[in-house]
Amino acid sequence: MKSRPSFTVTAVAAVGVLALAGCTSSGSSAPSTSEKALTVFISGGANIQDLWEKSLIPAFVKANAGYTIKVTLDLHGEHDTQTIAKLTSATQQKKDPGFDLVDAGFVTQAAKAGLLTPVSTTNIPNLKDVPATTLTAGGTGGIPYRGSSVLLGYNSATVKTPPKTTDELLAWIKAHPGKFTYNTPSTGGSGQSFVTTVLDKYVPAADRTKMVTGYAKDLEGDWDQGFKELASLNPYIYQNGLYPNGNVATIDLLGSGQIDMTPIWSDMLLSGIKSGQLPATTKYTQISDPSLTGGAAYLGIPTTSTHQQGALTLANWLLTPPAQELMVTTVAGYPVVNLDLLPPTVQATFEGTDSGNLRLTYFASMTQDLNNLWAQRVPGK
Repeated sequence: MKSRPSFTVTAVAAVGVLALAGCTSSGSSAPSTSEKALTVFISGGANIQDLWEKSLIPAFVKANAGYTIKVTLDLHGEHDTQTIAKLTSATQQKKDPGFDLVDAGFVTQAAKAGLLTPVSTTNIPNLKDVPATTLTAGGTGGIPYRGSSVLLGYNSATVKTPPKTTDELLAWIKAHPGKFTYNTPSTGGSGQSFVTTVLDKYVPAADRTKMVTGYAKDLEGDWDQGFKELASLNPYIYQNGLYPNGNVATIDLLGSGQIDMTPIWSDMLLSGIKSGQLPATTKYTQISDPSLTGGAAYLGIPTTSTHQQGALTLANWLLTPPAQELMVTTVAGYPVVNLDLLPPTVQATFEGTDSGNLRLTYFASMTQDLNNLWAQRVPGK
C-alpha cells in the first residue's frame, strides 16, 4: 500500500440515513447463469488491478466454473467523488450501478451511509475466520479481504536489539542522531502512522475511539503533548530534521544505508526485501504501547447490484486459505483470516507483526487536520 490519501465523501454523508434497497440473498443458494457475469470496480493502484486480473480472478474462475469477471479501474481513486455520487444515485433510484463488487478506500463510509449490502456469516460464511476487530471496523457492509500495517524496518547489521515499544523507539532515536526519519504525514501513510502513534501516547482511549470513527475536532487538544514530543526530535532526525516526501523516499534511505531505522508499510517492506530494493540485512518488527497503525482493505456489494449472489460467492471465496495466500505472495498483503489456517511458510512471514490485531488510523477528516497541524508545529524553522 502506498500513500493513503484522505478525503471526505460528501455524497455519502448526504444519504447517511438512506434506507437499504434490495435484499441480501442467502449464502446457500447457487448463483444463476446471469449472476455469474460480474464486474469488480477498483479505486486504487495498478498493483491492485494486477492482483485481481492476474491472480485472484483466474484462481476464482478455475475453482468456480462458469464465471466471467471484468475489472473497471479508477487509477488512484481520482474520480472517487463521482463514483460515490453514481452509487448514491443508483441506490436512491433502485437501479444497478454497473458494478457488483467495490474495492475502494471509501467502502466503510459507503457502508455507513447504507449504500452497501449488509454482510455477516449468514451470507458470507468465511467471515467466521476473520478477527472480530477487523469485522467491526468495516461496518455492516465492509468485507475485509487483505490488510497492511506499518512496521518498524531496520538494518540488522547495525541494530542488534530493536525497540519493542514506542517509548523505546523514541529513546533509540535520541541515542542515535541522524539514523532515523519518517516521511511527512501528508505524503505517505508510513510517516503518518508514526506521527499518529506518538500522538496516541497521550490520547485517552475513549477519545481515540471517537477520533477513529468520526470527526471530533474538539478533541484535537489531546494531540498537543504529542506534537511537542515530535518537535523535540528534530535535532535527532536524519540531517537535523529532514523529513522526505513519500513512503518510497524513506525506503531508499534505509536501503542505501543512510539511516538505520524507519517506519514502512508491511507490503512495501516485504516486496522491497524480495526484489532486492532493501538489502538482506533488513529486518522488521512491530512496536507496542501503542503499536504502529494499520488496517484492512474492504470490499462492498452495492445494495442494488443485480448480481448479489454471484458477488457474495466471490467475496466468500476471497476469504479461503488459497485466496488469502495469493494476497501475501502477489502484493505482500496481510491475510485477514486467522493465520493458523494458512501454510507454515505464510505464518513465518508475519511472525512478530500481530497481523490479526491491526490498530486503526484516524477518521479521514481527523487525519487531514493531523497533517496540517504537523506541518505547523513539528518541522524545524
